[in-house]
Amino acid sequence: MGPITWLLQWPIRALILLLVARLPLGVEMASFPVALLSAIVIGLLGTLLILPLKLLLGPVWFVTSLGGLITPVSFLFNWLITVVLFGLAAWLIDGFRLRNGLVSAILGSLAYSILSTVVLRWIGLEVPLTRAMQAATGVA
Repeated sequence: MGPITWLLQWPIRALILLLVARLPLGVEMASFPVALLSAIVIGLLGTLLILPLKLLLGPVWFVTSLGGLITPVSFLFNWLITVVLFGLAAWLIDGFRLRNGLVSAILGSLAYSILSTVVLRWIGLEVPLTRAMQAATGVA
């Protein structure tokens, strides 16, 4: 059911991106097709870049979170990675714009992450951790 779940999530994540663009956060989305493309790009970038970003930030994360013992620090590092992915997607896609630069990336990625988690759990389409995600995050 994994690939089907991802396909079902795709238009929902695009709708969430359109909702985030309606909020006064400085995120601009030109149309639904742009949101669909953006949802794909964010997902692909996350898949391709999560391990290199975790390796780059890993030593700092390990020291500041005492090896994962301080949960809020772990959350902040995961959120930082989401901000990077959100900003990269906006940079790559015409019609997806962050009007206030980094501030829009920070606020937009936070809203996108929270709304995605809540909506996907609510409709039962959350994706369990894959082996790659488990290895990258250290979650068993």
